[in-house]
Amino acid sequence: MSKAIRPLFILILAVAMFMYPQEVLSAAAGGIELWGRYVLPALLPFFILSDLFAGTGLVHFLGVLLEPLMRPLFRLPGKAAFVVAMGYSSGFPMGAVLTAKLRQEGEITRAEGERLLSFTNNPSPGFIFGAVAAGLLGRPGLGPLLAGSVYLSNLAVGILFRFYGPYPPAKETGRPSLRKAWQALLAFRAKDDRPLGRILGQAVQQSVTTVLAVGGYIAFFAVLVRLLTLWKITLYLAVLLHPLGQYFLPLPALKSLLDGLLEMTLGCQGMVKASSQLGTQVAGLALIMGWSGLSVFAQVAGFISATDLRLFPFALARFLHAFLALILSQVFLRLTPVPVSGPAWSVPAGTDIWLGSLALSARFFLGSIALLFLLAFLRRVLSRSS
Repeated sequence: MSKAIRPLFILILAVAMFMYPQEVLSAAAGGIELWGRYVLPALLPFFILSDLFAGTGLVHFLGVLLEPLMRPLFRLPGKAAFVVAMGYSSGFPMGAVLTAKLRQEGEITRAEGERLLSFTNNPSPGFIFGAVAAGLLGRPGLGPLLAGSVYLSNLAVGILFRFYGPYPPAKETGRPSLRKAWQALLAFRAKDDRPLGRILGQAVQQSVTTVLAVGGYIAFFAVLVRLLTLWKITLYLAVLLHPLGQYFLPLPALKSLLDGLLEMTLGCQGMVKASSQLGTQVAGLALIMGWSGLSVFAQVAGFISATDLRLFPFALARFLHAFLALILSQVFLRLTPVPVSGPAWSVPAGTDIWLGSLALSARFFLGSIALLFLLAFLRRVLSRSS
C-alpha cells in the first residue's frame, strides 16, 4: 500500500465505523469471543512455555538431539524442531513469533527463517476440532479428516521448501547425543544466569502482550470484513468471478471463499451455510484454513517486521498449502467413511470448551515432540544398519 493510499484508507475506515457503530461493535465482539474461546487457551500457556523453554536452555537441549532429523528433512537446525511442535499444536501465529525470535537471536539464517516460517503456521487443533468440525459442521468425527488435510499438506509444504534458498556447504549432523545436548544446555545457562523467577515473570509479561496483540488483529479484521459485507464489495467480486467458477462453486459459496481470503473464521462460517453438499463444504474449509486469510498475514507481517524475513515466501507457501489441503481433503473424503460422532478427545461444547481446547493443544504438542524423537531414533537405527 503506497504512502498516498494509506491515509485515505484509514479515513474511509474511520468514517465507516462512525456510520455503522452497531455493526462495528457486533463484529468486534464476535472476533473477541472467538479469541477468548479458541485462540487464548491455545496460545497463552504455550507462549509462556516457549519462553520458559528458551530461557532455561531446553530449546538448545532439544536442538542437539533433533539436529540429525531436521537437517536432512527440512534443511533446518535442530532448534527449529521446537518451533514445528509449537506451530502445529498452538496455531496462528505461534510459528511466526518463535521464528522471528530465533532470527533475532542469530540462531537461524534468513533463508532458514523463511523456510521455517513457510510451514509452522496452522489453525489450532481446538479451532479445527471444536469450532469447525463440531461447531460449524455439527460432525465432530470430521475433525481428524480436516486436521489431517491441513497438517499433512503443510508438512508437505515444509519438505518442498527445503529446496528454497541457497545451498551452503552441508553440515555434519552426526548422531543424537544426550551428553552433547546436556553440554549445550549447560553452556547456555552459563551465558544466561537469570533466576527462574525472573525468567517466568518476563515470559508471562511478553506472552500476555503478544496474545493481546493477536486479539486486536482478529477484532480489527472481523470489523473490516463486516464493513466489506455491508458495502457488498465481496458480493460484487463474487458476481464478477462467478462466470469463471460457476461449474465448481455456487455464488454464495464463492462469496464465502472470498470472505475466507480475508478472514479465516468468517469464511469458514459462510462456506458451511452457503452449501449443503459435504464435499463442497470440506473442500472450501480445507482451502480456507490452508490459506489462513489476510488477518493471519497481517499478524505474521507484524511479528517479523523487526527482522529481515520477507513475507512473500510465506504467501507462496500459503498458496501451496491451500491447494494441497484441498486435494488431500477430497482424497480422504473419498477413501474414508464419514463418521458422525466425534472421538473421545475432541473439543467439548459449552463451558468446558476453553479447557478442552487447551487440553487438545497440549496433547498435540506432546505428540509432536514424541513423533520427532521417534523419527530421529528411526533415522539413527537405519544409519547404523546401512
